[in-house]
Amino acid sequence: MVQSPVKVMTLVEFLLLPETKPANEFIDGQIIQKPMPQGKHSLIQGELTANINAAFKPQRLVRAYPELRCSFGDRSTIPDVTVFTSDRIPRDENGDIANVFAIAPDWTIEILSPEQSQTKVTKNILHCLQNGTQMGWLIDPAERSIFVYATDRSTQVFDEEIDVLPVPEFAKDFQLTLGDLFGWLRD
Repeated sequence: MVQSPVKVMTLVEFLLLPETKPANEFIDGQIIQKPMPQGKHSLIQGELTANINAAFKPQRLVRAYPELRCSFGDRSTIPDVTVFTSDRIPRDENGDIANVFAIAPDWTIEILSPEQSQTKVTKNILHCLQNGTQMGWLIDPAERSIFVYATDRSTQVFDEEIDVLPVPEFAKDFQLTLGDLFGWLRD
């Protein structure tokens, strides 16, 4: 029996496909649908994006984006929050923000959903770090903990409310404790 060769999709072919709801990601040659965010996930994502932007918008140093597709290194993922320094934000010919971000973010933040694989999400963070991202957070609302991945230190786990969360050097003026972050769930 002769088997037909399996056609492997490329990143370029994936990016030509129409967007879906919920969004699809392209990881290791496979299309993987992201789970729809639920209450805790959505609230943390919105508050974190707003708080980062509020801290840095006046100086125009940093910009945080929710659910922004980033395509680089043969992957196309949509981290829950991406943070870019202003000088790395892709621009179009008019100087406006570009629609396509073909670079790794400076800081990637993922919020674990109940049905999501921690391993798959961690692999996405590690992929970002291997492609220039300075820091990645994996927020686990169920465990009320955060794993922090960085290129210049070992992985850290934070699970005490008084823990001040580390941030990349460019965001050193942004102070947030674990208690502050999970306190948003009570508002």
